[in-house]
Amino acid sequence: MDEIELLRNGDSKTIEKIYQTHRKAFLSFGAKYNLSTDDLLDVYQDSIIAFIENIKKGHLDNLKSEVKTYLFSIGKYLIFKQLKEKSNNPPEEITDKIEWFEIDDENAEISQIEHALAQLGEQCYKILKLFYYEEKKLDEILQILPYENKDVLKSQKSRCLKQLKKILGK
Repeated sequence: MDEIELLRNGDSKTIEKIYQTHRKAFLSFGAKYNLSTDDLLDVYQDSIIAFIENIKKGHLDNLKSEVKTYLFSIGKYLIFKQLKEKSNNPPEEITDKIEWFEIDDENAEISQIEHALAQLGEQCYKILKLFYYEEKKLDEILQILPYENKDVLKSQKSRCLKQLKKILGK
């Protein structure tokens, strides 16, 4: 029986194994967002719970990514959501990333997003990949891609995200 099937059946040893395997890496990953260790542990535990609920609902029957990737994407969304709630005026980059991760809600799998990204033009794919996956700031992307200025790049990123949402039917 594979991990997903064991988790669907509520196997506590598998849950504990996944929790322990990815905990340290998640805390290291989350440290850059300036949340306390307690807050990060809460986010991680909520991510584990959401992950298991998605399995039990059958949303991950054909999971194409690694468990760690899926788990971290849930955690990242929860971190951004928490940062937005804690800040009355969150930085634009945080707000944009929350919007991005809302695409990957409980009913959408990472593989669906990957498939939709493949349907975008090459330029949109590069912009979204650099901004959301590689977490580069717009100024950094300007040094990599040939855009006139930050405003032009920002507008293009917005159009690309809109196109991605359309492909996903959001």
